[in-house]
Amino acid sequence: MISKRTRRIALAVLISALSAAVFLGQALGQATSIPSSHLINPEDLVKILQATQGEKPLMLQVGSYVLYAQAHIPGSEYVGPVTSEAGMQQLHRQVDSLPKKKFIVLYCGCCPWTHCPNVKPADDALRAMGFTNVKVLYIASNFGADWVEKGYPVAKGQ
Repeated sequence: MISKRTRRIALAVLISALSAAVFLGQALGQATSIPSSHLINPEDLVKILQATQGEKPLMLQVGSYVLYAQAHIPGSEYVGPVTSEAGMQQLHRQVDSLPKKKFIVLYCGCCPWTHCPNVKPADDALRAMGFTNVKVLYIASNFGADWVEKGYPVAKGQ
């Protein structure tokens, strides 16, 4: 016979597991719901960055600091994961004083696109703040495979 205490513990574990599954289910695939009109491919971004004319975007990395320190797009600024309150506050601080038509490119590259929890909340936040020229860098697998290994420009460290 199972005691009441054991049943309560089992129920608490089950509820915790279900809550985590719901949270992960919401986080997984968020990037896939970004409209294609909001996306930019790596090769298109490289062309813009290498062009001698035209507006250069503000590039914001919304992934982990470890990834940013290992390799990031030259000139990009570190925001951090916007799935945390601190990351979201940092995003707001970095763009607060900018004109709403500023060309901004967001990227993460932490994991496959279908699992990235960071780019969709960052894109949503900027659009909610009134920014109208925001693109999200489409990174299918991860930053290493889809940017570094293709020979695109990379900076390391801070």
